[in-house]
Amino acid sequence: MVSSSTETLLELRDVDFGYGDRLVLSNLNLRFKRGQVVAVMGGSGCGKTTVLRLIGGLVRAQRGQILFQGQNVGQQTREALYALRRKMGMLFQFGALFTDMSVFENVAFALREHTDLPEELLRDLVLMKLNAVGLRGARELMPSEISGGMARRVALARAIALDPELMMYDEPFAGLDPISLGITANLIRALNQALGATSILVTHDVPESFAIADYVYFLANGGVHAEGTPAELRASTDPTVRQFIDGAPDGPFKFHYPSKAPLAADFGFGGGRS
Repeated sequence: MVSSSTETLLELRDVDFGYGDRLVLSNLNLRFKRGQVVAVMGGSGCGKTTVLRLIGGLVRAQRGQILFQGQNVGQQTREALYALRRKMGMLFQFGALFTDMSVFENVAFALREHTDLPEELLRDLVLMKLNAVGLRGARELMPSEISGGMARRVALARAIALDPELMMYDEPFAGLDPISLGITANLIRALNQALGATSILVTHDVPESFAIADYVYFLANGGVHAEGTPAELRASTDPTVRQFIDGAPDGPFKFHYPSKAPLAADFGFGGGRS
């Protein structure tokens, strides 16, 4: 399944990023080759979605470079950044459809915003994208009239409307039933091949991601804790990787967020008013 391409479409080099005095990513290095499906995984709060925000230029790194097609995303003017973003597609968590637009108009949105295509051609392209996700017949429905799994597929059709070279998926499997989950995973792989694109999956879902990914980055403690093919990570004996893959309650990942100092209320006293 691994792509034979060696061309790097996107690279994060020595990236530091934090919110206030809390460093989320430290000396992060990631490479995404053209034609690959790459999963970025790790525990909650490890910075997976922040990676997508950095790539899209929504936030800027305090140190390092985010290079898309050789261009540093963090140093682009507003107009140049918008031009780069037109080469990127984004599937937001839970779809984020425009609730007052029909399925057709949701998919047509990017085409209307960024092209001057005649209406007939635009219609053909929208129906082509909807057909690719199996929802051509739902084009006149409103988001409130379709299921959660269907909404995710409409959002996917919208994300590929401009034939992006880079597709980013933020928790694409969250909240889906097993059938919709399998359909969505297969669509991601099939569309990546059809577009000749590079796809980044930010996800917690191990089985579905490992089934379609060419490569996996596992983040922990602000950087890459482990990386490799799905088969290599499945065979890993690293305690952090094993706890995540096996879903074990005990291990390096802690359930409680660390506090600076214990409070009296934490011990069951001192919480009332005097």
